[in-house]
Amino acid sequence: KGDLDGAEPLYRRALEIDEAALGPDHPSTGRSVGSLARLLRAKGDLDGAEPLCRRALEINEAARGPDHPRTGTSVNNLAGLLEAKGDLDGAEPLCRRAL
Repeated sequence: KGDLDGAEPLYRRALEIDEAALGPDHPSTGRSVGSLARLLRAKGDLDGAEPLCRRALEINEAARGPDHPRTGTSVNNLAGLLEAKGDLDGAEPLCRRAL
């Protein structure tokens, strides 16, 4: 399973670097946001992961457009997170969109 607790500060630092160097809306920043979200989800922090998943989706949509494969991945990640939280009403439209 790895050292999830040890990885978290490294993911957070990578995000800080991307935000400072590239800006908060750059696609690479979005990738770092999504990576941190996946780590938090793996740690069981679904509430902490949700706003990050939403932010990653917003960045990808704005930077790449709604039909780009990375945007689709972000849609799918958010849908899976909402499903894991039991928010099926929130997950369903995202699952349909990802099709």
